[in-house]
Amino acid sequence: MLNHTTVTEFLLLGFPSLHHQEYLIAITFLASYLVILAGNLLIIALVLSDRDLHRPMYFFLCNLSSLEIFIATSIIPKTVASLLMGNKAISYPACLTQLYFFTFLGVNEFVLLAVMSYDRYVAICYPLQYPMLMNSQLCVQLLLGSWTSGFLATIVPTVLVVRLPFCNANRIDHFFCDGVLLIKLSCADTQIVELINFVNSFIIIFGSLVMTAMSYLYIINTILRLPSASSRNKAFSTCSSHFTIVILGYGSCIFQYVQPSGHHTSYYKMVALLNTVVTPLMSPFIFSLRNEQMKKALKVGLKRSVII
Repeated sequence: MLNHTTVTEFLLLGFPSLHHQEYLIAITFLASYLVILAGNLLIIALVLSDRDLHRPMYFFLCNLSSLEIFIATSIIPKTVASLLMGNKAISYPACLTQLYFFTFLGVNEFVLLAVMSYDRYVAICYPLQYPMLMNSQLCVQLLLGSWTSGFLATIVPTVLVVRLPFCNANRIDHFFCDGVLLIKLSCADTQIVELINFVNSFIIIFGSLVMTAMSYLYIINTILRLPSASSRNKAFSTCSSHFTIVILGYGSCIFQYVQPSGHHTSYYKMVALLNTVVTPLMSPFIFSLRNEQMKKALKVGLKRSVII
């Protein structure tokens, strides 16, 4: 199928039912974005500056924070600008670019969460061999694997969408260019594209979820065998932050993307907010407030800044 696109731009309707509160919504988005930037940049800075945090767990956390920043940046600035200026239009190339990067970063994050669960599995189930097993070379390879997975899993669905013709319909009832809704606007038969999109989402989300779940099954089994309650609590505490992010990320995406076409509810955009705003916003607080090493590094950093 050749590209017969006649639509040169799309209209992101945003939150039409809250039209009179658009300025308030824009301010909320902007404030959330600034907190996302500050919180995740703080985590990156702490990991880079504190030698005690130069370990695989924090190496992956640093990369997760980077992804949270990129994901929020791919969506929120455009949304804020649209709400404040009242210009809902986004050009055809810009829409597809936003779709690609949001999907690419999202897939990357899911694979990285699975990698982080494997790191916790090795740390708790094989503590003595952990430094040897999770060496710097393997960490870099796992990270490159997550980025490669994001590229490979995103390129085919994106190419299929690019090849779709868009004739007259250009109104997307969302605050960003969501792939599922964009496909629905095409004036061609999209059953094959929708099926490929569904299967691709299913493989990525449930594939990484199975890996994460298996890691946690072994982790829980090992923790329950520990002799003392203090040891069990300490082991659980090293996983609790990551597990919370896993629940938020997988729960919202399973609801949003891995479902047959035509079954989207009125809560679709609210669920999307979890991926684009809420999770990146909460992530720094979850990982910093529930992690003793991070809190210690933060206190040291504050003391240094006061002295300077």
